[in-house]
Amino acid sequence: MDQAAPSPDVSPAEAQRRRRHILRNTLLGILAVIFGLWLLLFVTKGRFLKHPFERFVAGQTHRAVKVDGDFQLYFAPFRIKLLAERFTLANPAWASRPNLFQADRIDARIAPLSLLFGKHRLYSLDLANGAADLEWNAAHTTNSWTFSDQKGGKPLEFPRIDTATVTGTTVRYRDPRMRLLADLSLDDIRSTDARIGRAVGVTGKGVIRDTPFRLAGRLLSPDATANRGRNQLVARMWAAHNVVDVSGTLPSIADIENVPLQTRATGRNLQELLGIIGVYIPQTRTYRLHAQMVKSGDEYRFTRMAGRFGDSDISGRFTVTQSIPKVHIGAELRTRSLDIVDVAPFIGYNPDIVATRGAVAAAAATGAAPARLLPDAPLNVAAMRAFNADAHWTVGAVRSRRIPISDIDLTVKLKDSVLTLSPLTMALSRGNVASDVRIDTNARPADATYDIRLAPTPLGKLLAGWGVSESGTSGTLKGRIELRGRGDTIHDSLSTAQGRMAFIMPQGTLWTRNVQLAELDLGTFVQKMFEDKLKKPVEVNCGLIAFTVRNGIAAADPILIDTTKNVITGKGGFSFKTEAVDLAFRADGKKFSLFSGQSPVGIRGYFAQPALQVISPQLLGRAGAGLGLALLATPPAAILAFVDVGDAKSAACGPVLAGATAAAQRTTKGQPRDDVSNQPAKSQRKKFLGIF
Repeated sequence: MDQAAPSPDVSPAEAQRRRRHILRNTLLGILAVIFGLWLLLFVTKGRFLKHPFERFVAGQTHRAVKVDGDFQLYFAPFRIKLLAERFTLANPAWASRPNLFQADRIDARIAPLSLLFGKHRLYSLDLANGAADLEWNAAHTTNSWTFSDQKGGKPLEFPRIDTATVTGTTVRYRDPRMRLLADLSLDDIRSTDARIGRAVGVTGKGVIRDTPFRLAGRLLSPDATANRGRNQLVARMWAAHNVVDVSGTLPSIADIENVPLQTRATGRNLQELLGIIGVYIPQTRTYRLHAQMVKSGDEYRFTRMAGRFGDSDISGRFTVTQSIPKVHIGAELRTRSLDIVDVAPFIGYNPDIVATRGAVAAAAATGAAPARLLPDAPLNVAAMRAFNADAHWTVGAVRSRRIPISDIDLTVKLKDSVLTLSPLTMALSRGNVASDVRIDTNARPADATYDIRLAPTPLGKLLAGWGVSESGTSGTLKGRIELRGRGDTIHDSLSTAQGRMAFIMPQGTLWTRNVQLAELDLGTFVQKMFEDKLKKPVEVNCGLIAFTVRNGIAAADPILIDTTKNVITGKGGFSFKTEAVDLAFRADGKKFSLFSGQSPVGIRGYFAQPALQVISPQLLGRAGAGLGLALLATPPAAILAFVDVGDAKSAACGPVLAGATAAAQRTTKGQPRDDVSNQPAKSQRKKFLGIF
């Protein structure tokens, strides 16, 4: 029988009245229980809930929770009152510190329904000496403030706070992948009606990749932050003589993912700035750069980059990827105008020393011996093993007093400690230079190869800085340098180099302000001076200047220049080890001259201090002896093939190909010329001891 059914003796109205009475009594009972609980909590301040509170929060966060001081949890009257003294919330086991958060005192009024629906809201908060430890795990898959196994970690979120008093707050941030550790202190905060009003400052210090830094910043929109809105930040960091400014608006106070941030950096040396993240580049003069930075996962993209280093401009984009196990750098760079001094670091010079005291002083600063030009600045092998790179750099014009360079196009690749500059092309006096350089630092010392090819280049423009008149000079120069050596500096790699250097001058004219240097025959120079023919161009039929390099010593192999007046021969060489030069030239006159052949010319000294000397015929045999040079005899045709001059033979290079002296010249009918100084005694003196 259904007990809820009314008795036949009870009228429907009475039954309804009884049901209303039961419902009223039930509601009154519930209210009485709630009031009793409220009264119990209000009277006791809920202190007996300390341990249930610790267990409940620990269950929700999967972290240990402890309140070592006073604890209160009750309704006052309709807001939840929470007081916890000496509160600690533990970090996950992998973290470097025990607690994610701790505070001497937390006193809050909480909106009850906000715990169930929508964003959490605090009517008031009084926080004293709070300390947060925010960390990423070593694999960078989760963080300490994400209370789950969610990959990537959740953003750090704050509740809406209407009224707050926050004092003595510190934050520690640690990211093992970036090797970043920061300890920050926040200004005291006092807000009413969810408004703080003034900017909130933050100061601190830390270490990034073993480089100490200090930081100062401001939260410009604290009211929006207090309401969980957008966060407008500005910050400045000082590290390794660099100043970096960052500004932007974040969706969350600790979330910079995919957020465009404006960055500016200034300093004395870009090498020091990039060295902070473990990237090695040659040093620079003072710089200033600005760019837009976006972090996307492990990638930091710097776009719209522009600025200057030294007296040169630079723009483009730059990407840093925190790859495992190595950082990867990608860059696309452009320079409109490059000062030649700013190129100095790429071969090991300090650009500031080059600008103020010259190349010799800059080489000496690297440890080179006195009067040397090649620097002894070592490669940073350890740094080159720490990252990989792919970069492309184009340069419009190079400002230089003597070397006319423009249109540089350089591709740089660093892969597994092997550095390649290939291709490296540039315009040199309207000719093109193409280079391939490879340096393998896996070998110890480094294995370096150089292959440099010079396309036909006008001599007038190339040598304008050394007394050659561009107007009236039609001669060109083509050449190739192929060397391989071992060493961690440019000097060391060239000091051990093996290979060949060769330059070809096809038919043309050379008009100089110093015919002595062009003809290399002082007798002809004097003769022309009396005949008032100094301004007449030298007519070059063909020229070959080649060196064979063995263990860093370059021996002339051969030097033959055929002009309308002379066949010029050369002997000797130079040393990459000591930078000593010991060369001798003589002009074997095709026509008899009172002075021709009497005055061989020598070039002695060092790369940095060459000296032109008049030497006696008896000293010709000693040219290069001090360098320990052996007699070489590479066929000129092989040298021409090495340079790949194509139709050089048709450009009046026949005698050079034959390695002939002036005495071997013939008339157009193939007969020996009677106007050539070919007497046996004299010809023997003019043949460089019979070598050519």
